Amino acid sequence: MKTKFHPLRVLSILAVGALTLSSCSNDDTQAVDQEEEVNAQISVETINQADEIDLIDEELTNITLDIIASAEADANGFTAKVSDFLPPCVTVTTVVTDSSVERTVDFGDGCELPTGNTLSGSYTITHSVDSDAPSRTFQVQTSDDFFFNDISVNGSKTIVRSINEAGNPNANKTVSLDVVWPDGESMSYSANKNREWIEGAGTGFWGDNVFLLSGTVNFTNRLGVSYSKETVVPLRREWACRFIVSGVLELSREDATVSLDFGDGSCDPFGTLTLPSGEEQVIRLRRFLAN
Repeated sequence: MKTKFHPLRVLSILAVGALTLSSCSNDDTQAVDQEEEVNAQISVETINQADEIDLIDEELTNITLDIIASAEADANGFTAKVSDFLPPCVTVTTVVTDSSVERTVDFGDGCELPTGNTLSGSYTITHSVDSDAPSRTFQVQTSDDFFFNDISVNGSKTIVRSINEAGNPNANKTVSLDVVWPDGESMSYSANKNREWIEGAGTGFWGDNVFLLSGTVNFTNRLGVSYSKETVVPLRREWACRFIVSGVLELSREDATVSLDFGDGSCDPFGTLTLPSGEEQVIRLRRFLAN
């Protein structure tokens, strides 16, 4: 019996084979694309932006508690312990009532701090009159014209200052900030953090201050994409250096998590980023301080 030749049947077989090969090729491409997508979910740009907001939060905390400590030292006659951190271009105006104190910290049109950051505009610090309480709470609120290195900052924080079990000054913070960069990028930022002052407390000289920073952060970019960040190893910040010198953070988005290691104590703007794939890369942080 002869077999008839059916062109349509041959075309069908070829088409199925082509689809099978295409499917395998697409599967491979999709696997690569998915891996690249996971690694790109937390970009270096996003990490830098979150790190810069961390720096803004740190600096506001440092300025606030430095002003309070200096005011307390001055009121108690300990002039040798009054800090020399704030330059003359910063004006602090104090209004006292029977139950509260409000301090307006004004940086004018631009004032460069010893840390190399330039601030403009003003913010307020509000607290109770009782300076002898073992734990004190300070409310911080920025004005509409407050800028940090040309970044618009609008928000508030609550700082609870106390002495911890190790005998070190401790600041626990709840933070809510909205920031806008000069290029229009923006981010909403909320955090619960802790700052332990482990060296330099009470000397009156800002350059020997050393802090350990820890806590959790949630932030959302202008596209509505949300991220979280958690301290794995406390971050060491030395005021004699403009950068975090050691410590480890984990940053997450959905199921992707990256790790950021700030190093071994060297004063530099670099960190080691470990991607979900296990790949490591060195990145430069705090761009406006790393020129």
